[in-house]
Amino acid sequence: MVTSESQPRPDQPRPEPPLIGRRRVLSGVAGTLLLSGCGGGGTDDARTTGPDPDVRLRVEVLSERLEHGWGVGFLPDGSALVTQRPGRLAVVDGSGTRTVRANFDDVLVRGEGGLMGLLVDPDFGSNRRFITCQTYQRDGEATDIRLVDWRLSADGRAAERTGTLLTGLPLNPSGRHSGCRPAWDSEGNLLVTTGDTARPGVAQDLGSLGGKVLRLRPDTAEPVADNPMIDSPEPATRLVLTFGHRNPQGVAMRDDGEVFIAEHGPEVDDELNRLVPGGNYGWDPSRGGRSSYYDESVPMTDRERFPGAVPAVWTSGDETVAVCDATFLRGSRWGPLEGVLAVTTLKGSKLLLFRLSADRRNARRMWVPEELDGTHGRLRAATLGPDDALYLTTSNGSGDRLLRVAPA
Repeated sequence: MVTSESQPRPDQPRPEPPLIGRRRVLSGVAGTLLLSGCGGGGTDDARTTGPDPDVRLRVEVLSERLEHGWGVGFLPDGSALVTQRPGRLAVVDGSGTRTVRANFDDVLVRGEGGLMGLLVDPDFGSNRRFITCQTYQRDGEATDIRLVDWRLSADGRAAERTGTLLTGLPLNPSGRHSGCRPAWDSEGNLLVTTGDTARPGVAQDLGSLGGKVLRLRPDTAEPVADNPMIDSPEPATRLVLTFGHRNPQGVAMRDDGEVFIAEHGPEVDDELNRLVPGGNYGWDPSRGGRSSYYDESVPMTDRERFPGAVPAVWTSGDETVAVCDATFLRGSRWGPLEGVLAVTTLKGSKLLLFRLSADRRNARRMWVPEELDGTHGRLRAATLGPDDALYLTTSNGSGDRLLRVAPA
């Protein structure tokens, strides 16, 4: 089955030709998208009424010199460090976009795999450290997916690999369903989303690191002491925070520490999920081990096979828009949009904005700002910057952009 994550629709909007040497700015008013598949089974399933927030957005094009921008991290001087799936790293600042010299020769760039998620260390000012998630090959053979430690030079023009933090995340030689988004939790631990590698039994196998959200210490990669399966004899299982996932690629944390992920469905049922430690999210293309092939006709959240599976906060229903990254909008500058969950889409080529229910178990409302509805093609990364603006990357394959979004 062709996945919406990797393949654009034939009629997908393409970005306009780039304007070199200046920023392009778009403004408009938030538009409405009909709710689809809302209601994940929580206790507060009411719907809001009335018009969407009348908020004009300003979209600035900061760079048009990227290729499949995957992750964005901010440095103390306000510049943005950006990973690109083909195995390149860039810094974007007020002077433009420059390539950071680094050795990515062992990155397997294939399909959905390559140089993926990025995290800047909170102590970057003293240690210059950042972390990447990348597919790894040895002598041309697909090996695994790894978290790698790096140090950025003082002038920001080169990066040196200083170690490998975690190995053994499973990898499909095709690169399919590689994950892999790292994020900080509220206690400074490292969360990592991993894909199920399009293999039938991986998501439900607690001995595998695929199809999971992992929680580990960022200095040693050891499991956090209160992980839900910390007493397991299996080292991999001790790292597991949640399981039964297909291919989550977005992580968003609320101010109260609650974590939500955006997860790719097959041809239906993209999901937003609220993480419950130890929770099973019900993806099982092996049909309980009875199917030896990757059966994507099963439900994304199979509550018949797994009655205790955690229900989705939102599902796209009978279509897929290929949800990707996610972040909460914070800061008074956002006005009525403060606290809204922003989610990028690849196939859908739009930004989705969600208002969650009081108990955060359902999406009460969803809408799309017209400034980001097919205007820039496929949208991947979503990161809140130090100025509380929203930074997005496009993933169209050439002339990809870093966008800055804020109320006009």
